[in-house]
Amino acid sequence: MFKTAIASLAAAAAVAAPSAALAGPYVNVESNASWAGDDYTGATTDLHIGYEGELGAGSFYVQGGPAIVAADGVEADTRFSGKVGAGIPVSEAVGVYGELAFITADDEGLFGDNLALGGKLGVKYNF
Repeated sequence: MFKTAIASLAAAAAVAAPSAALAGPYVNVESNASWAGDDYTGATTDLHIGYEGELGAGSFYVQGGPAIVAADGVEADTRFSGKVGAGIPVSEAVGVYGELAFITADDEGLFGDNLALGGKLGVKYNF
């Protein structure tokens, strides 16, 4: 029932969400699957509600919600995940961005001992 309610909320918010060009609230549904060679190992699907806005000359976002973790051959597990990120233009053609993400471990709650963290930093060049 929890998964159905979240999926319904995400679908309703996606229909009512403003254009991606506008700052403010949004819904982000993202699935990340993985393979080792030709062996499928699983997928994690995030059902996030977030907010994005301007930060000086740059931009930021923060989002979170349930994450459905479906490892190959194992029953799916619902956890909580989130991301926060920012981007700053360095010039008219170059921007720098970063993101910090987390997901809870199964049966550990939001701040359990096994909170998995990830990060990314990047540079984007527009032609």
